Order: sequence, then C-alpha cells, then structure tokens
Amino acid sequence: MKLVVRVEASIQIGTGHVMRCLALAQAWRDAGGQPIFVMSTDAPPIKSRLESEGVEVINLSVQVGSAKDAKETATLAQHLGASWVVVDGYYFGAEYQRIIKNSGLRLLFIDDYGHAQHYWADIVLNQNIDAHEGLYLNRSPDTKLLLGTRYALLRREFRQWQGWTRKISQVAQKVLVTLGGSDPENVTLKVIQGLQRVDVQGLEEIVVVGGSNPHYEQLQAAVKVSPFPISLERNVTNMPELMAWADVAISAGGSTTWELAFMGLPSLVLILADNQRAIAETLGEMGVAVNLGWHENVLAAEIAQAIKRLLISSGIRAEMARHGQELIDGEGTARVLMHLQDQPLRLRPLRQEDCKLLWEWANDPEVRTSAFLSDSIPWQKHIEWFTHKFPDRNCHIFIALDHQDTPIGQVRFDAKNDEQVEIDVSIEQGKRRSGYGSLLIDMAVKTLFCHTSIKVIHAFIKPDNEASIRAFEKAQFQRLDLEKVKGNLALHYLRMRGNGK
Repeated sequence: MKLVVRVEASIQIGTGHVMRCLALAQAWRDAGGQPIFVMSTDAPPIKSRLESEGVEVINLSVQVGSAKDAKETATLAQHLGASWVVVDGYYFGAEYQRIIKNSGLRLLFIDDYGHAQHYWADIVLNQNIDAHEGLYLNRSPDTKLLLGTRYALLRREFRQWQGWTRKISQVAQKVLVTLGGSDPENVTLKVIQGLQRVDVQGLEEIVVVGGSNPHYEQLQAAVKVSPFPISLERNVTNMPELMAWADVAISAGGSTTWELAFMGLPSLVLILADNQRAIAETLGEMGVAVNLGWHENVLAAEIAQAIKRLLISSGIRAEMARHGQELIDGEGTARVLMHLQDQPLRLRPLRQEDCKLLWEWANDPEVRTSAFLSDSIPWQKHIEWFTHKFPDRNCHIFIALDHQDTPIGQVRFDAKNDEQVEIDVSIEQGKRRSGYGSLLIDMAVKTLFCHTSIKVIHAFIKPDNEASIRAFEKAQFQRLDLEKVKGNLALHYLRMRGNGK
C-alpha cells in the first residue's frame, strides 16, 4: 500500500500543494499504507515536516512537469509497487498525466481551475468551492470527478477538532494572520501595518509565516515597534490550536480558507493569486468570509477599518462561524480515501447527533429479535445509555457511511479488559443482505487494531442468526464453543490481532 505523491514547494509555488497532499498522506498512513513524496525543488523546512510525519521524501533532478519528470516518476512508482500516484501542481499538464497512465499506474490528479488541456487521470480532485464539471469536459470517459468542498483535504490535526464549538466574544481582541508558506510579495507586512492602526483595547496578534518566507527579518523588525503584542511564529505545527485561540483571522484565499471555515474562525481574505479570486469572491457572497479583494488594491488603512468592523461585530462573527462550519465538515479526506481504496463504505467516530439514529436502529424488530434482551428500548433509557457511552474511552463506536454519506450501520466495541473487547453490529434495515455486514465488521476490526492496543475481539451470536454467522465467518472470525449469554445459548466467535487479510 504505497502512495507516491508528486508535488513541489518553493517561494514562487508556495506550500499549499504540499500541505493538502500531506493531509492525504496522513490518512493513507493511518490506514496502514506508506506515503512517499517525490520533489525536485530543495525545501528543507518542508522536507523536515514531511519526515516528522513518517513520510519518505525522494528527490528528482528533473525539469518540473517535463516528459522526463513524468517518466522518472512513473518508473519510481513502478519500482516501489505503488497503488496510486498523486500529482498536484500547475506545472503538471495533459502530457504528464498521459505518460503516468500509459505506464499502467493509477493516477489521482489534484487540480484547482482546469489548467490542463486534457485529463487522463483515473480521478480528478478539485476541492474548491467554485469547482464544476465544465472545467473538465476534455477528459477520458472513465475519469471520475471529485468536486467541491465536501472533498476538502484537512490534515489530521484539524480532524481532531470535529464537533468543536467556537465561543463568540462581544468584542474580539485576538487576531491570527496567515498568508501562506512563502508570501513572496510580503503582503504580511502590509497587514501588520494595517493592524497597528486598529484602536481596539487589549488587541493581540499572532503572525504565522512559513519556513520559505524570504521577508522574515523585515517582519521581525516590524513587530518590535508594534503598539500591541505581536508574536511572529515560523513553521508552526499547531495551526488548529492557533485558530481556536483567535477571534478573527486574516488569510490568503487558498487552501487555508477551508481550515478557517472548519474551525469556525471569521476571516478577512486577501487575494494573492489569480486562482484565489473565485474562492474569495464566493466565500464573501456566502457570508463565510469578508473578501478584501486583490492585495495590491487594498491599503493598510482599509485593512484596519475592515478588521475593526469585524472585531466589534459579534453578530456578524457568529454568522460567519456558523456558515463556515456548515460548509466544511472535516470529512473530505476520508471521502477521497474511499475512492483510493475502492471501498463502498467508510467509518467515522460516533457523534452527539447520532443518538436518535442508534436508538432507531436498536429498536428495529429484526435487531431486537437477534439481541439477547429482546424488549424494546425506551427513549429515556437510551439517552442515559448514550450519555454514559459517548465519552467512555473503553467503548469505541463507529458509524458506517456510503459514498453519498448515507448511514449504513454501526459497530460498537465494549472493553472486557485492556486487551479484549466484545463487538456489536447492526445494519440499516434497507441495506441488509447486500454484503455490507462482513465488510463493515472487517473494516471496524482493522481500524480498532490499528489505533488501539486491543488484541482479541469476541462476538456472541444466537445460533439461529444465520446472517450474522455468515458475516462474522467471512470477516475471519473463528468459531469456539456454545456459551450462555444473559440466559440464552450463544455461539462464541473470536478474532485475534494478526488474523484476517
């Protein structure tokens, strides 16, 4: 399960392409795979970040986007036995894709605005809010399109904040500035100069710059003369915490906007590149952000006015936070991974809003018949159970979703001790006898083994429950003896770490 990612980062290119590919690499690695980044430009801070994530980095001495580049990348991927090649960047066009595909490799092409003359890739991913099929009319008949913000690639550190609710203060005081990994035109300095004109008491600011920012010393000098505290942070790895700290952000119109929306952080957006224009304009129209326009046309005084207006308007900030979190749910990386793994289902952890769904599934007549206690479950009793189970670290509950995000079923693991759990599974009534059972069980078991120290999983099934017996046996569970469970005879099944495919 090797994933080869061909991407670049530099002062001119920026770091956005690498960071969104890192999100995919993290998910691939969490699923037990090995991501390998292939780059030709020398970017030590980026390489260090990738290697800290357990990602191997291989350097090629080629002209970026050339036929030689494509051939060497394809040869390397073949030699490594890669399952997929991921290509992200504007230097890579139609011929590059064609060479990769003609090498017999599967290709995911990450795009922003339809820059290639033709798309040969198996999958084209455009996570932007303005993505539409019309950008990709010239594509192979079997090319699959993943379009829009439901596929926004968020790194693991962001996904851990799912379900977090932002508190909106009456008057905001904390400002986060993040204008990309390189910012070659030093727009950050103009923003700092604008903020120095804001007369809001208690103002604090954190300015984040990438390791490839060529203006670091000039920015250091600017923050020293600021009338309020400014912290200049370089190569940060805790962006979600900084976004949670802030009341307001000033950002470029790139991939960071999806992270800010996910965190519910009201933002002012400056357009730093042509491909950011549609994003900034659409976010402004939707009330997710304030679009300040093209950076060269915005004065420092105008930035000051816009930021002060947002700092003192709690109602506007509350609406922006709500719209942002409605737009980005943090599931985009998992949705993309489903397609790379050719899986009809994916798992997500239990959420508070799943309470009623679990109750409805539990009270399904067929589920009650197969349960060891067959009485229906009152709503109030279920709420008490859910309130106890939801925060319980000894209980792991996953909801299975299909490609349309339709809930298919649930898997619950209850700990017997530090190394052993008991499994419970149920499938949505209309989805039964469709082959989901064994797949759901196997996926959940592998997920549990991957992320915990659990070694043994027990299952207890009524002898007349033939569907469950078939599903567990197909999922590599081994039958043991008959046992008594809550006064009922039950078949005891077992799966141990290391068993199964």
